[in-house]
Amino acid sequence: MFQLTIHSDNVKSQIVVGESYRNLANYLPADRQIIVITDANILKYYGDFFRAWPVIEIGTGEKIKSLETVTYICNSLLELNADRSSFVVAAGGGIVCDVAGFAASMYMRGVPFGFVSTSLLSQVDASVGGKNGVNFGGYKNMIGTFSQPRFVLCDISMLQTLPEREFISGFAEIVKAAAIRNAALFDYLEQNVEKAVARDTEVIRHLVAESVKIKAEVVERDEREQGERRILNFGHTFGHAVESITGISHGEAVSVGMMMAARRSVTECGFSESHFSRLERLLVRLGLPVTTDIPPETILRSLLKDKKRESSDVYLVLLNEIGKAVIRKTPIEELRIKN
Repeated sequence: MFQLTIHSDNVKSQIVVGESYRNLANYLPADRQIIVITDANILKYYGDFFRAWPVIEIGTGEKIKSLETVTYICNSLLELNADRSSFVVAAGGGIVCDVAGFAASMYMRGVPFGFVSTSLLSQVDASVGGKNGVNFGGYKNMIGTFSQPRFVLCDISMLQTLPEREFISGFAEIVKAAAIRNAALFDYLEQNVEKAVARDTEVIRHLVAESVKIKAEVVERDEREQGERRILNFGHTFGHAVESITGISHGEAVSVGMMMAARRSVTECGFSESHFSRLERLLVRLGLPVTTDIPPETILRSLLKDKKRESSDVYLVLLNEIGKAVIRKTPIEELRIKN
């Protein structure tokens, strides 16, 4: 079992990789009302366990990342007489954690919450770092908060029930973490692709732990994304545009976005063609897409809706080499020329 703690203001966020969801009670505060927020997919497989507490069930898919869902959760919390002494547990993937974390951080100006992270993408990225939010007006994660969960439990065994496409999607965030910060992790993934895709427990545990370590180190130094934390957006500037336009999964879109950013890295940062090919080859071996047929002008129009845009500029994360990234403030108009 791997553990680390993210220190943020007066909150300590404990991340535990390899813990069983059945030990959830060990992490819950005593003498508090516990309320679980989850979806039908989790209740299908784990409902007998989570229904030990009052459950607020929300929908599934990107469409439920909305203020309407937050309103529903808050109304449900009122009906359960939840107050500031209550504790919310979000059990699910990235969408459940995003929405539930946002609702908990807003209700009565904030009630404490923790995550049981059930998807690969959520375990390596979405549930870690304290960013919670919903989509609004066609903008992804436009309304949100920085609020740390008290704990994140990553039970590797829960990944066995994930649909294949959803499981594979999570590898994009692992590749991202390795590409920006850890060449040795990139090597390890290259050497263990087959085991990773086959959901080998030890390989997946190592990948999740190393990815969490990378993100935690960055978040502790820049929780509110004023500088260094932007490095975690490698592949996301273009990826969010692809995701919004096509409706493909977040991980699949980030995979495409990484290759678009990598191509710019070759021309602007001296990123070698051999490293470009390594990145492309790894993503393909993992079963992730690396290209899109979306017209460049359509992508540029979508970039104007990126919440990370500042006036006419966006921050691009590019690679010098595998394991080393750089942040470049880039005029959107310049992207029109090169993409």
